[in-house]
Amino acid sequence: MSLIRRLKEYGFVIAIDDFGSGYSSLSFLKDIQADILKIDMDFLRKTEHQERSRIILRSIVALARELGMPTVVEGVETLQQVEDLTKLGCNIFQGVYFAQPVPVAAYLERFGEEKAVAAAES
Repeated sequence: MSLIRRLKEYGFVIAIDDFGSGYSSLSFLKDIQADILKIDMDFLRKTEHQERSRIILRSIVALARELGMPTVVEGVETLQQVEDLTKLGCNIFQGVYFAQPVPVAAYLERFGEEKAVAAAES
């Protein structure tokens, strides 16, 4: 926790990645003063428990909003997912619907180093 506090003092933005899977838990939200909540892509996968998954996702987004944390939903692949997530109040999306992953060199070639630095600073 002290390392996270020091990083924040230096101006770093702290994100909890893959929230809702693995070792992430509600205690992270309570104990770690994170700035952004990245929601795991498993909530978007088709499952026999689709309705339960949607309810949990909606609750996570509402909780993050109450805590003043923007949400990033990982694994967005379709326009329908973008529309559904927008209705839930999600702020930011990440996934192949928007662009395929690219190596750093290809990104810099396409957007230039100045734009990459400006994007990282915003």
